[in-house]
Amino acid sequence: MKLYLNATSPYARVVRIALLEKQLEDICTLVWVDPWASPDVLLAVNPGAKVPVLEISPHLAVSETLLILDYLEAHYPAIALYPDRAQTLHWLGLGQGLIDAAFATVISRKHETESASSLLSQRRLQAIERLLAALDQDLPAPADHSITISHIMVTVALDYLAFRLPDIQWQPQYPALAQWYHEILARESFCQTTFS
Repeated sequence: MKLYLNATSPYARVVRIALLEKQLEDICTLVWVDPWASPDVLLAVNPGAKVPVLEISPHLAVSETLLILDYLEAHYPAIALYPDRAQTLHWLGLGQGLIDAAFATVISRKHETESASSLLSQRRLQAIERLLAALDQDLPAPADHSITISHIMVTVALDYLAFRLPDIQWQPQYPALAQWYHEILARESFCQTTFS
């Protein structure tokens, strides 16, 4: 297998951490690409020029984070990341929503496609605040020796906020969430995949 990714994509980092936690790193080659440059090697596996993409075999690739995670869970079940599927999907949705809102905010700021006071900008920032509050009220159980995909998604989302949107100072407002985040962030799979 080959995973096409870049070092700043929260979506790609989620998949890379899942591969590490499932102990699949030895059977998956990492292919580092710049999706904004639309390189031919990426377009060959995903005409949408987005990462992550998991190339399973020649002419067979899965794109989109959640679809890749679903594939990995179905085909490599020995280390399960979805132990309680309904509850895990609940938290997974909150984490995915947080990444989506943060990523769209970063892209709009980077490319100056809208003002900070625009309706869309304000709507995304309000969504981020609501999602942080919801996570603080209903945290996934602490990850002791095992970890779920919801731990991964939520922690990557929070770390992406710290990396790309440090002006959103959520940690003093949500100390329980911040403590939970720092505990999971110390895992080896997160240390190996830091944003850069």
